[in-house]
Amino acid sequence: MEILITFSNTKPLSSRAYTEDSLVASLKAKDKEAVNALYDNYSPALFGVILKIVRSEQSAEDVLQEAFIKIWKNAEQYDSSKGRLFTWLISIARNTAIDHIRSKGFRKELQTESNLVYENERTESLNTDHIGLKEIVEKLKPDNKEIIDLIYFQGYTQAEAAENLNLPLGTVKTKVRISLRQLREIIT
Repeated sequence: MEILITFSNTKPLSSRAYTEDSLVASLKAKDKEAVNALYDNYSPALFGVILKIVRSEQSAEDVLQEAFIKIWKNAEQYDSSKGRLFTWLISIARNTAIDHIRSKGFRKELQTESNLVYENERTESLNTDHIGLKEIVEKLKPDNKEIIDLIYFQGYTQAEAAENLNLPLGTVKTKVRISLRQLREIIT
């Protein structure tokens, strides 16, 4: 299967046709035209995956750039017998995004933002008005709402939520159980 590389710019940087194998071979040979073709063809999909994880366009752009640096540096590690190129690219982008949200810098940035506009930020992050979930979660106690928000809407693990809230892990687990029980009672 041959893919004609086209670019979103009005003037194409390259009209070179690549098969997946020739694109990989060019990447492994550190051909800059190949990485440009790779970026132009795969960056929108990778950006979408990253944005779903980091939830900030600015952070997603930074993570996308970091992912392409990893792809460039590790191109020789790609093995077509283990999967398609796109799958490998998505895996690198996803892992880079997860590493980013687990970084201390991101957590500090997130905590600073949430302290400045905590209530506004939380209602935007829920973004579940169409099913009424926001109103249901709002009926919980404030500390329980915060834990549910971190774990179920921001993707924190219970251990990460405990660290972020400076609570023992057992306390967080208990509060999650209690909150879920309360939500079940509210819904039924």
